[in-house]
Amino acid sequence: MNIENTKAQMRKGVLEFCILSVLKDKEAYTSEILDTLKNAKLLVVEGTVYPLLTRLKNDGLLNYRWEESLSGPPRKYYGLTEIGQTFLKELNGTWSELSDAVNLITIKK
Repeated sequence: MNIENTKAQMRKGVLEFCILSVLKDKEAYTSEILDTLKNAKLLVVEGTVYPLLTRLKNDGLLNYRWEESLSGPPRKYYGLTEIGQTFLKELNGTWSELSDAVNLITIKK
C-alpha cells in the first residue's frame, strides 16, 4: 500500500473545508489561499485549487470580484456567500464530531 497516496487522499478530503475556512473572515485571491494552505503544511498545487474554487462558486458557496493590481494582471478575489457561511458552520460542526470520534479511536489514554 502506498502511504503517500493515502495521505494525499486524506488531504483532498478536507481541502474544501480548509478553503472555505481561509475565506471565513476575509476575501482572498488564489495565491493567498495557496500560501495559507502551504503554511499550514497542506501541500496543494494550483491545478487542484482552481477547479475546486470554480466548483464552490458554481455551487453558490463563493463569489468573486476582480481587482486591478499594481504589479500585474487583475486579481480575482474570492469570498463566502451567505450560503457559503451557513455551509461552513455546518462543516465546522461535522468536523468537530468527526475529529472527536477519530481521536477517541486513535488516541490511547
